[in-house]
Amino acid sequence: MEQPHIGVVGAAALELQQVCLDHGWRYCFIGGLAVLAWAYPRSTIDADITLLPGFGSEEPCIDTLLGRFEARLPDPREFALRNRVLLLRSRDNVGLDVGLGALPFEGNSIARSVPREIFKGCTLRVCSAEDLVVHKAFAARDQDWADVDSVLMRQGQRLNIPQILNELQPLVALKEEPEIIDRLMALLHKRGLA
Repeated sequence: MEQPHIGVVGAAALELQQVCLDHGWRYCFIGGLAVLAWAYPRSTIDADITLLPGFGSEEPCIDTLLGRFEARLPDPREFALRNRVLLLRSRDNVGLDVGLGALPFEGNSIARSVPREIFKGCTLRVCSAEDLVVHKAFAARDQDWADVDSVLMRQGQRLNIPQILNELQPLVALKEEPEIIDRLMALLHKRGLA
């Protein structure tokens, strides 16, 4: 299957990735761009990335990114420090959601990330297929569950299911939503993976 051309989302993601590389930041793309790497293709209109500045080092990252991209809401710095997500847009009006990672899972996800050609001529560092399942199951919206199922179908037996469950269980406990594990297990059974 031939990859689609880069388009505005890919161009915005490459620009954001270059800022990360220029500053030596640890990062990986998650969300719809990672879905394009590990699941069946679907459209995406934004770029989601996790940075790992660590607690106390967020402000220089925020300020650098605000100097390069437009904010999507008033007082973006305060919002980012309070909510650990910086909401930006590229010059072509592509949404850029920059998560300020700090949890062990986020560090592990970045450490396991790999470069993948997402669009023709557009290689991005994306989270692993297993970590994408964790991210999506934790978010637990309808589109996220559809993406989880798509990853399970496309990756199948190549997935490290124990790793997924080990990473997801503490996050689900933190969120106090144990039904997330139940729903994931039902999908794993449906796909013959559990």
